[in-house]
Amino acid sequence: MEGHDIAGGTVDVVVTDGFTGNVALKTGEGALKLVGDLLKRVFTAGPMARLGYVLARGGLKRLKEWLDPRKYNGAVLLGLNGVVVKSHGGADAEGFAHAVDVAMDMINNDFNDKIKVLLAAMDRAILASDLADANV
Repeated sequence: MEGHDIAGGTVDVVVTDGFTGNVALKTGEGALKLVGDLLKRVFTAGPMARLGYVLARGGLKRLKEWLDPRKYNGAVLLGLNGVVVKSHGGADAEGFAHAVDVAMDMINNDFNDKIKVLLAAMDRAILASDLADANV
């Protein structure tokens, strides 16, 4: 994947090391803040700009809701014998609640057990492929 795929909707999950993931996350957060600040400047530039804001307010409100980082709070840490969801350090109560919801969903849907089953199936498939290659 490419960096633009993260926000482009072409991937559902991104797996990365902590440093790279944090850089991608902070870059996205910074870009959204910049766009928000620029929109405020644009829509307060004069009377016609304010009128434009009044006309666009409904769409801008929906956009703000779609991009609300509190709704996507909680990074899942894999490779552990339990469920760990790391919340953003600056999360408010709503953002933290979303991270707790992610953890509860993982527990309720036996996420770790499903990962173990899938990894075991992958190991068997790799072993079978290696055996087939050895017999060729």
